[in-house]
Amino acid sequence: MEALLASVVGLLTACGLYLLLRGRTFPVVLGITLLSYAVNLFLFVMGRLSIGIPAVLEPNRSEYADPLPQALVLTAIVIGFGMTAFVVVLALRARADLGNDQVDGREP
Repeated sequence: MEALLASVVGLLTACGLYLLLRGRTFPVVLGITLLSYAVNLFLFVMGRLSIGIPAVLEPNRSEYADPLPQALVLTAIVIGFGMTAFVVVLALRARADLGNDQVDGREP
């Protein structure tokens, strides 16, 4: 299971980097989104998820799930959504001002 999750994180990172290096704005936005998904999955997996164990310490309980990775992923999702919305608006504004959607603003 660990190898599968590690390969999924690696695949998301590789696809995100590939799309991030493209010349148009829409693949760049998709690349940023895929990179944020990879980071969220990485944080979630590093939290050593456990099933059927409460997230808060209870008296006379020796095992508990760590709530910190879940809080970090939730915060990262909110920040990623805001960043994606900002980049989409920025790309639309650049398209309106420059007349094309090239990342550097020049025609190929």
